[in-house]
Amino acid sequence: MECTVNWLGLDGMSFSAEVGSGHLLNMDGAPEAGGRNLAPRPMELLLAGAGGCTAFDVVMILKKSRQQITGCKVQLEAVRAETDPKVFTHINMKFIVTGKQLDHNRVSQAVHLSHEKYCSATIMLGKTATITHSIEIVEG
Repeated sequence: MECTVNWLGLDGMSFSAEVGSGHLLNMDGAPEAGGRNLAPRPMELLLAGAGGCTAFDVVMILKKSRQQITGCKVQLEAVRAETDPKVFTHINMKFIVTGKQLDHNRVSQAVHLSHEKYCSATIMLGKTATITHSIEIVEG
């Protein structure tokens, strides 16, 4: 995996990143840190990446187990340490999984497998943060 991050100039704290798959994304700092609030903060992207990683796993596992999943949303809330390094110390993930006649045990197992075996991002973040989760199943 590769990524190149480039500072975009002397008048702020904006950066662009080109990831190994060739996609570009932007990051910026908070105004109080010299940024101009033009893009997400790097730590916000880290949290979003963890949510995307675990959602990917849950959808894939449920599809493979022939569940009729029609939607998957993960709402994440994180707490960071107050002093440097301001790592995540707690992350709560609320999974809202939509589908037809979903088996609660299979959904729960998919979330568990993601957190314990497959999701590199949440497993890595679990080294500094307590990660909790809840599940809501919506018929539809």
